Amino acid sequence: MLVIGLTGGIATGKSTVSKLLKERHVPVIDADVIARQVVEPGTSGLAKIVKTFGDGILLPDGQLDRKALGSIIFNDEQKRKQLNAIVHPAVRREMFLGVVKYWLKGHRICVMDVPLLIEGPLWKLVYKVVLVYCPPDIQLQRLMLRDNSTQEDASSRLNSQIPIDDKLRYADDRIDNLGGIEELNAKIDEFVIGLKKEAGWSWVLSWLIPPYGVVSATCILAWRAIWRPYKLKEKNSQSASLYFVARLAGYSL
Repeated sequence: MLVIGLTGGIATGKSTVSKLLKERHVPVIDADVIARQVVEPGTSGLAKIVKTFGDGILLPDGQLDRKALGSIIFNDEQKRKQLNAIVHPAVRREMFLGVVKYWLKGHRICVMDVPLLIEGPLWKLVYKVVLVYCPPDIQLQRLMLRDNSTQEDASSRLNSQIPIDDKLRYADDRIDNLGGIEELNAKIDEFVIGLKKEAGWSWVLSWLIPPYGVVSATCILAWRAIWRPYKLKEKNSQSASLYFVARLAGYSL
């Protein structure tokens, strides 16, 4: 099974691409959705957060009070690290289980939708990194229009992430999102057809003979580790950490 890492930048249209892939019956594992699921009432994730930060981060109905949690963590780096230590492993575990589930069902393609894929380690663990791209000037215009924000505010949010052009060097493929929805639909059709051809029929062998699949995946990951020796700066690793914390606490980035 081809495991594709889908990423982009703020206001590049990644969420739209993810939606269009789902409409074409391509399995998509959404990291943002999982980050919310792992802290729902009754989960071990929420229990650990309550144990760490106290009952004050709960609403009367037992749901996580994201604003209360946000007020605790955003001015305290140590508490952010504590939250990350709870949430990140849970998200990665659920994403892995999602991939296994789709593999067991016999799917030949699975897409992992991760907003800051290359800022963390996951980009090294996928078959292909696909970047949803638009030029920085269009990205800025879209962000200002979408959020009704000033150029200064929009630029500040863009500057908190790796520039979209810098992400290109990590991408094995890119989906240019410069036009309208009809143009994007046509590109997604072409993209899905290409993935199915690339998967070929070897995925059947991997599905029927699991050891073959394990060996094949290991070889691919080893090849990527050798061929893609890039390293991210520390501040970019921190931006990935802050992203999930912000989303968990109910903030829009």
